[in-house]
Amino acid sequence: MSRRLAEVAQKVGVSEATVSRVLNGKPGVSDTTREAVLTALDVLGYERPTKLRGERARLVGLVMPELQNPIFPAFAEVVGGSLAQRGFTPVLCTQTAGGIDEADYIDLLLGQQVSGIVFAGGNYAQRDAAHGHYERLARRQLPVVLVNASIETLHFPRVSCDDEVAVEQAFGHLVSLGHTEIGMLIGPPDHVPSQRKLRAAEAMAEQLDVSLPPQRVVRGAYSLESGQAAAARLLGEGVTGIICASDPLALGAVRAARRAGLRVPHDVSIVGYDDSALMNCTDPPLTTVRQPIEAMGRAAIDLLVGQIAGASVTHDELRFEPELVVRGSTTRAPA
Repeated sequence: MSRRLAEVAQKVGVSEATVSRVLNGKPGVSDTTREAVLTALDVLGYERPTKLRGERARLVGLVMPELQNPIFPAFAEVVGGSLAQRGFTPVLCTQTAGGIDEADYIDLLLGQQVSGIVFAGGNYAQRDAAHGHYERLARRQLPVVLVNASIETLHFPRVSCDDEVAVEQAFGHLVSLGHTEIGMLIGPPDHVPSQRKLRAAEAMAEQLDVSLPPQRVVRGAYSLESGQAAAARLLGEGVTGIICASDPLALGAVRAARRAGLRVPHDVSIVGYDDSALMNCTDPPLTTVRQPIEAMGRAAIDLLVGQIAGASVTHDELRFEPELVVRGSTTRAPA
């Protein structure tokens, strides 16, 4: 007990006597200090006293699929900063192959009495994945915000980058450079953002009178290795321009082009998606469609904190406009 008091007191910057008053439910402690002590208990891994367990901690779960794609750590930084400004502490939960999955993390977060959860990429974006844990959160009426497009049957507030506009920008850019042989690297068939991207590409191809046959749309995982394998198939189809659904996919496509003895961008132009960290430092610097993660992250936290405060917030999807950033991986189509 004395060790717990000392650790919590040091974490919060108050006396052990103050911590003891909070744990024993005695008066004479400000609400701010009381909340700080309870949050410190949660962060340090101590159980709250039984009479205090019914109250939610000022903790917010941030659930992400992985951190290998630089866009996810960047988003975590934005969300974490916004939460801290509102007096909340983020609890980062990342999935790994063969490790803890989303449903397991939900159990852990509920055990910590979190005030809410932000999901940034997850099962909600795939139609054929398990969704029972989301329905469980809905039944408990826990504040939740989804970042990225989701299946229609989940009625949580949502924040996303406009996938259709992103592809319109990328496709239009390549066509303006004279490319007519264009291919796409996107996610699985049941992945909602990929479905939106493909729908927009097909509409652009028809509008601009450019062919986009099925063999020029290759699906895979969101990794550099998957991008390399998928791009090799596209290069075999004779494409001169490739639109990718993430920056790691685009970097994999650059590697595939070089393995095939082709130059980027002189022989093949490549467009990424996200504008994650260091894409201006790659060789060549990557042309990509930038997600406005600052604005999206702040909006997600506004929606979450509003729910936590008991306010009525919109459950319509908030779509944010992306921006094409032209760098050195695209140029005019080869003659």
